[in-house]
Formats: sequence, structure tokens, C-alpha cells
Amino acid sequence: MTAAPHIPADLRVARVLPLLGLPHLDRTFDYRVPDDMDAAAQPGVRVRVRFAGRLTDAIVIERGTTTDHAGQLASLQSVLSPEVVYPDRLAELVNVLADYTGGVRSDIIRSAIPGRHARVEKSRAGLQPPTWEELGPAEGSATGPDIDLSGWDSYAWAGSFIGAVGAGKPVRAAWHPAPGEDPYARLAELAAVTAIKGGGVLLVVPDQRRVDRMEAALRAHVGAKQVTVLTAELGPEARYRRYLDIVHGSARIVVGTRSAAFAPVVNLRLAVVVDDGDDNLVDQRAPYAHAREVTVLRSVVERCAWLCASWARTTEVQQLVDRGWAGTLVPTVAALTERAPQLLAASDTSTDPDNIAPGRLPASAFKAARAALRDGAPVLVQVPRKGYQPSLACGKCGAASRCRACNGPLEIPQRPDGSRDDTAQAMAPACRWCGRIDGRHRCGECGSPRIRAVVTGSERTAEELGRTFAPHKVVASSGERIVEEIQPGPQVVVCTPGAEPRVDGGYGAVLLLDTWAMLGRQDLRASEDALANWVRAAALARPATAGGAVVIAADAAVPVVTDLLNWDIVGAAGRELAERTAAQLPPAVQLAAVDGTPAAINRFLDDAELPEAATVLGPVPLPAGSRPPPGMDAADTRRILVRVPHGQGRRLGRALRTAAATRALDRCEPPVRVMMDPLRIG
Repeated sequence: MTAAPHIPADLRVARVLPLLGLPHLDRTFDYRVPDDMDAAAQPGVRVRVRFAGRLTDAIVIERGTTTDHAGQLASLQSVLSPEVVYPDRLAELVNVLADYTGGVRSDIIRSAIPGRHARVEKSRAGLQPPTWEELGPAEGSATGPDIDLSGWDSYAWAGSFIGAVGAGKPVRAAWHPAPGEDPYARLAELAAVTAIKGGGVLLVVPDQRRVDRMEAALRAHVGAKQVTVLTAELGPEARYRRYLDIVHGSARIVVGTRSAAFAPVVNLRLAVVVDDGDDNLVDQRAPYAHAREVTVLRSVVERCAWLCASWARTTEVQQLVDRGWAGTLVPTVAALTERAPQLLAASDTSTDPDNIAPGRLPASAFKAARAALRDGAPVLVQVPRKGYQPSLACGKCGAASRCRACNGPLEIPQRPDGSRDDTAQAMAPACRWCGRIDGRHRCGECGSPRIRAVVTGSERTAEELGRTFAPHKVVASSGERIVEEIQPGPQVVVCTPGAEPRVDGGYGAVLLLDTWAMLGRQDLRASEDALANWVRAAALARPATAGGAVVIAADAAVPVVTDLLNWDIVGAAGRELAERTAAQLPPAVQLAAVDGTPAAINRFLDDAELPEAATVLGPVPLPAGSRPPPGMDAADTRRILVRVPHGQGRRLGRALRTAAATRALDRCEPPVRVMMDPLRIG
């Protein structure tokens, strides 16, 4: 073996990571630093290099004076910007996350760092950015010691948690608000106090609506310019400017959607993730990282406090609590007794004689709604699906009604003028996928022309309740027409999960209908999601002492319904995790989903050195609703699941990462997609 040639000690070497997105090139390469780039080409800056004959963007990972390269080093072509956009704290997080997810660092970097914008850098050149304090507090707002944190007194152990956060300790907890609570107000108080004491705060929420609510709550305590919002809704220029503010430390409170989980906040003291069970927190690009896992890893890497705020608890968070990694903040018994509404289950479908929609409302639900309207309070009705009749079946044999052109599901759509007949049989069904109207539909199984609604959507429900509770106003909130807030007063609000409007004073009655549609989904998380949707709506009801009632149309003997009636959020998550553990399902075990053609995934597994305890399940067809890998057809795609005991996920991720590099080096086609711990496995 030939020894590497002697390298002069004063040789300037930059080890760079090309941003190519290729697994076999996910390593550093050495380049010589010209004299005129020595000052600017520092670790964390963007540079351009010539790689395989092409100019490629890269990140400087480190500088050195020696190299293992036996030949002559190529020189950096240019320094794109002297801004350090990839600081050490972000680099360490990306390295750990790449191992954990089996991903490529350059893919993670593209999600974490916004694209460069030269005009932003030009406007900042030579200027010292203002400090967070100089951006100024909100005029007339309470700041520092004057911010009232007494709202947290309703939660057991909250005082200890807040004290530990203020002291800079890496305390972690799962927080579940009490009924009637405004979680954004409580989080804003804690974030503001932490920032005023000099700590950085990161708040990650699922969507723009919740970003707006979080920002509005924060502005009650700090100045508008002291809150930095980082979302995909921003243009490239604004996003890059705010990212640089974060890197330079003038942005101390950062609020954003899933990609904001990577924001390199200086002196990060508290990382918060809201509603971690929401699918929007999962990145749709490789390596499909979940914002919850990113913030958990940040808490470990940067030794900051971590808080998961959600109405219900996912099994992943329950596992963190069971392991002792996180604690629990729940309402005290006194607070729950004071704030909780009356919780009732109505499994019967008998109706009040005045109700002209037989079988739609249980008698107890109808009476609760009528009593609330009589008292001048609004009524909230939650149904699982939007639309008019979004799911149809054969009226004779019960088989799902499918489109003859594309096999998509048929529905009764809403007409543009809002008019429609009273019966589904009088309206022509249309395909939800291709839009084809099937005026002479016949069942593909038995040939019957009869159809019936399997699920009644929010619009049809609003129409029915508009007749039932006339002359009271009916408001629909779902899909793209979400109502954020309503005025107090007697009215009926029909909504889908997550689209519940806020109202001062709360709802007099909350009705949870068609619960079987949520519980009957063929999904591992069906019960978990159903409880989260129900609790979120039930929390908007008035306390029982003020006449508030929640009626769920379900059998009280169903365990998850019992959990709602007892408001037992922790117990529900504990039972769900125990059942998953007994069945060897995530998160009790860790899974990797590998999607591709049968030949491709078999070869991929042959190249992977899986842990000894790994179990391979499948191949099976891609689950319904899942998107195939780019360039592939769902019909040709198969999925295998690789299962390992919990704690070996990082080993599995490294093995799959190495196999992906081998496959890319051999230029194998067609592609294979790897997802570690996918949120949905069917």
C-alpha cells in the first residue's frame, strides 16, 4: 500500500459536503482553498465546487491543513456567501437525524436551510443586526416578571417544569390542557418569560392557522418584531432574511411549521411541538422526518427543555413518558372538576318526535342541543367528513359504489348553486377522483341501481340540522371554508375535525356524530386519532356548572369512548401502547417501510446488512391512499416492513442508508423509497 504523500503544514484544505442528494456521495471531499477565499470559506458557508466535471453547490463542513487525497486537490470555485448558514449545532442535529432516518444529509439540509437570496445579503452587508431587546416589547404589555403565569397553576407539576426551564435545565414533559383552556395563551406566556430571561424558544405547529394563533398570543407579551415566523407561506426573500436573523441571534422566539423544527435558534432553551399526532408535521420529502422526532433529538443534542402540547397523547409520547425521558403535565382534579363539561354517551338512535331526520340524532343529543339553544348558547356538531354524501354504497348488497371509468369512489357532490333534492336516489352520483357523472349507475357486484349514503358529510348534516333547529342559524366549517371564530349566541355550527370555530364563553352543547366512521377506519391510529378529534371539540364546551354538555353518539362500553367520558388522556395512551406492545406494533418496535418493485426491494434487502433481530414482513401492495415513489405506478409498487426491537432503530437506519448508497453506486433502477418509522403503515 502506497503511503499518502507529504502535505505541507500550511496547506489550506476545506472539507465540503456536495448537495447532490445521492446516498453514495453523502460524505466530505477535500478541496484546496485559494488565498483570496481563505477568510470567507469558513465552516458552515455555502461554496461552489467542480464535482465530476460539473459546478455543484456545497457546504464547508470543516477546515484543515492535511488531506488523505493522494492526488492534486482541486480548488474551490467560489464562495457563494460568507454567511454561516450551517452552524455547528445544526450540523450535529443533521448528522444524528441522518443516522436515525437512514437519510441523506444533503436532503435534510435542503429542508432545513432556505435557498440563498443575494438581495437579502446585500441589504445586510456591513450592518450589525439589532439585538432581540432592541426590537422592543409590545406597547403597554406586561413583560418580564410582570407576565402572569398563574394559568399554569391548574396543572400538576407545572411549577417545577417552569422553574427548570427558567434555570436552563433539559426538562421534558407532555402537556394536556384542561377543558376550556387556551393552550396558545399558556404557551405564549411561557415562551415570553423564557425569551426575556435570555433563552431561545422554538414553537412548531402543524399549519398556518395555528401559526397565526400562536403569533397573536405571543404579541400580547412581546413586540411584533420580537416574534419570528418561519413557514412555507413566506416568499424566498422573507424566509431567507428571517433565517439569517435566527442564525445571528436577533430572533429569539421562532414560530413555524414542520421545517422550522430545524431553525438554529441561538441558546435554545425550550422546544415546543403542538399536536404531534397531526400528519402535517411529517415532511413529505425524503427522509420523511417528523417534527416531533427532530425536536426530541434537538433536546438531546442541545440539552434544551422540550414540551409536547396536545389535547390527546400519541403512543410515541406515551413511550417517552414510560421510559422516564419525559414527565406529564395534566390538570389537577380540582381544575378538571371545575372546568369539565357534562360528558354523555348516546348509543341509541331513537329521536325526539320533533326531529324530522330519523336516525340522525340520538334523543339525548337532540335534547342537549335544544336546551343550549334555548339558553342562548351555540351548539357545535362534529362529523367525520366534509361534503354532502361523500361515501356511497349499494342499497341492496352494501358494496362500495365505484366509478366505471377509474374505479374511484362515488359521492353525491354539492351543486354550485347550493340546491339539491331531499333524497340521494334523485341525484346523480359523481366520481371523487375523475369527476365523471354516473347517471345510470349500477352496482358492480349485484347490478342493483339503488345507492345509499355510507357517510353523511358536513354539508348534508348542516342541511338536516337547519330544518331540525329552525329558525336558528346554521354555520358550516370544513375543508377550504373554515370559520375561525363565531359570535356568541344561539346557532348551530357543523364542522369536521380540526375546523372547530372558537367562541367566547364556549359552546352550550357539543355533539359528536358518526363516530363509527372514525373508529372503523382500517388504520393503526384510528382510535388514537378519534380520541384526539373528540377531545379537541369537547374542550370547547362550557363547564358543566354553566350548563355545558358533550354528547357522543357511541356505545359507552367502547374503551376509547370510556376514556373520553372519564377525560382519561393518559390512561388511553397507556392502554393503546400496551396493546401495541403485545402485538409488536410501533412504537413498541421500530419499523422501516421500503417501497418499490418486487425485484428492486428484494435486491435492496440483499445489499442491506440488517441487525440480527430484524424481521422482514411482506411484500404487500402499497396501502390505499399512499403515494408511490416518484416515477412509479401504484399498481406496480410493493411494500415490505423491516421490524426491529425498540432501541435498534438507529442501527437499522444506518444499514438501510448503506444499502441505499450501494444501490445508487450500482445505478440500479427503478427507485426504492425508504421511510423510517412512518406515521401511517395501514
